[in-house]
Amino acid sequence: MKNVEIKGIIAPLLTPMNADETINEKELRNQVSHKIEKGIHGVFPLGTNGEAYALSLEEKIRVIEVVVDEVKGRVPVYAGTGCISTKDTIELSKKAKEIGADVLSIVTPWYAAASQDEIYSHFKEVAEAVDLPIVLYNIPARTGKTITPETVEKLSKIPNIVGVKDSSGDFENMLKYIEKTRYRKDFAVLSGNDSLILWCLLAGGRGGIAGCANVFPSTMASIYDTFVAGDLEKAREIQDSIRSFRDCFKFGNPNTIVKTAVSLLGFPVGKCRKPFCQVPEAGVEAIKKVLEANAAKGMK
Repeated sequence: MKNVEIKGIIAPLLTPMNADETINEKELRNQVSHKIEKGIHGVFPLGTNGEAYALSLEEKIRVIEVVVDEVKGRVPVYAGTGCISTKDTIELSKKAKEIGADVLSIVTPWYAAASQDEIYSHFKEVAEAVDLPIVLYNIPARTGKTITPETVEKLSKIPNIVGVKDSSGDFENMLKYIEKTRYRKDFAVLSGNDSLILWCLLAGGRGGIAGCANVFPSTMASIYDTFVAGDLEKAREIQDSIRSFRDCFKFGNPNTIVKTAVSLLGFPVGKCRKPFCQVPEAGVEAIKKVLEANAAKGMK
């Protein structure tokens, strides 16, 4: 198994689209290098911000190929390979390993309701089938099911399950993840809620997978960097600075808002795939104002 230290701010990469909704590979490469140049500690293709839910298997494989090729070992690549079925998840995970991904990020199965025993069996079978580090991905708002702290504790006993990303927004749940896996020094709890990254670090977590890193990669990376340097006051200031942008999420899907913002910054990432692509004019204007105000503060 690859030895990858799970830590820092990981950017859940956008999947840039052309006007006809095909993948814009040139801009995908540009997004990868831009994030690395701004200090991001890892990249995560095929997450929620990457619209994995809207891509075909062939497109997912191609995205991983492009990202791994462009990264060229500069930072770890966390490939999102979670599918509804265990069989499909194993198939895509094996392909990601073959391509050269460093870590697998696997979301809880969705659509059909799954018990905790079924969730445990799913992740266990994938871990046994693919010899790569695995980060569990808990996002109940999108999957309809939480990976309970007890199930995470049980899964943490499997050697190549090395972490969990918690996007529940429930800080108590994240704390329980940290408490129940503390026995294992190489197990990383990551915040999937950008507003909780510093608090996750203070509680013993290792960082975050941050959608806002697509918009403010340098700013987001510096939350972790200043924390590690021991400047908690500065880390708190940076953490608080993203509030104004996150307030724009009320205008639509967070990943749609993020992609709109990146487009407004001048990157040709296109829109999200239909039908998840609409932001009202009031939302676009609000995003523009926030981007202008934050640029004046030096956020980038």
